[in-house]
Amino acid sequence: MIDPKRIPTHIAIIMDGNGRWATERGKPRSFGHAAGTDTIRQITADCVRLGVKYLTLYAFSTENWNRPPEEVAALMDLVLTQLTTELFDKNNVRFRVIGDYSRMPEAVRNRLRETEEHTASYDRMTVIVALSYSSRWEITNATKLIAQKVKEGTINVDDINEDTVSEHLNTSFMPDPDLLIRTGGEQRISNYLLWQIAYSELYFTPVYWPDFCMDDLVKAVEYYQTRQRRFGKTEAQIEAEQSEQYKG
Repeated sequence: MIDPKRIPTHIAIIMDGNGRWATERGKPRSFGHAAGTDTIRQITADCVRLGVKYLTLYAFSTENWNRPPEEVAALMDLVLTQLTTELFDKNNVRFRVIGDYSRMPEAVRNRLRETEEHTASYDRMTVIVALSYSSRWEITNATKLIAQKVKEGTINVDDINEDTVSEHLNTSFMPDPDLLIRTGGEQRISNYLLWQIAYSELYFTPVYWPDFCMDDLVKAVEYYQTRQRRFGKTEAQIEAEQSEQYKG
């Protein structure tokens, strides 16, 4: 049973298993990616109902550009054909993108920007899609931005801290994930939000993304609610703080 008072503010998902799901059905991998878009719509709506405020979806990594050209083309085409504003309009959901825009086709870049602009005032939940994204790219880019500011004299080297790095990341507008879910059975992070998930709870499920449903999401949140997030403190410290909060 989910405790409605302990819903994770931010859930990040590695949507894995589309290709294998399709292959097991004798279909091309693109068939699985198309089926995965239906799951995106459903899980987005489910997260809205649960009260999640941020949902970040790993859709396409910088390494995915190395996949067969026909698969990459099919994935880019899905953005154009499946990214509509109906779900966002209906649920008051804002749409954001993180990743290297420069590598994407112009038509895809335009569609993404149009959707971001259209939903900019929506505030019930924010869906962030990671496209042409990797943490190593993001951290490298942030390092360059900081280095340039040091060169210009607007930042002092001795003043650089964790907050400085976070402020120059692609994700500076959102809180760090509370819960990271990976579908498809693999148990690795795959260059996803490496800086941001330092204290996230990790949940791995064998369920392929096209089959992932509300029941699976609930299991992940229930697991999250069994965890005691200590952020480097002791169990006794956390329990004492929670006791004080309860008294208040």
